Amino acid sequence: MRSIAQTGLHYATDPFDRDRYEQLLALASREYADRAGLDVVEVRARFAADLGYVTAKVGADAALFDDRDRILLVRRVDDNCWGLVAGWVDANETPARTVVREVAEEVGLVARVSQLVGVFAREAGTHGSPHSVVSVLYLCDAIGGEIRAQPHEVREIAWRSIDDVDDWHHHHETLARAALEAHWRRTVGG
Repeated sequence: MRSIAQTGLHYATDPFDRDRYEQLLALASREYADRAGLDVVEVRARFAADLGYVTAKVGADAALFDDRDRILLVRRVDDNCWGLVAGWVDANETPARTVVREVAEEVGLVARVSQLVGVFAREAGTHGSPHSVVSVLYLCDAIGGEIRAQPHEVREIAWRSIDDVDDWHHHHETLARAALEAHWRRTVGG
């Protein structure tokens, strides 16, 4: 709805059409505000600052494994669930750079991207998120640093067996299982 409203406002010249698009944008603003716990005025200001075509958010996810095929997971501060080290791709940043940056920021390790696992989609509305999300998943290798949690985002860090995790963040179990399959293929050389 937001995309339709903002695109309409960009191109419409008829005052009646512009009024309709403003009403759509007001509805979208109220919905975002309700979901995010923000003031509608703040949401409208954020929309105004977000120029260009409205697209899915792009996240980058890092999968690091130890020699026992356990994956490095973080217990997130925002929902207290386990997930891969992940973050939003910043403007003018590649997803590969994002995962290297996020691994350093969230868990204190220096990482190297070794393989693209895949690109995954999560529809808008899934887990209450108002945005659709594209997740770019990489296998990574730790090449330095020491594990330490970044306290604003990470409660706990652990090497976990995927089957032993019950409380996953959003679609991260799907990502972890895809990464484990790619890790096994890489390990056996096939």
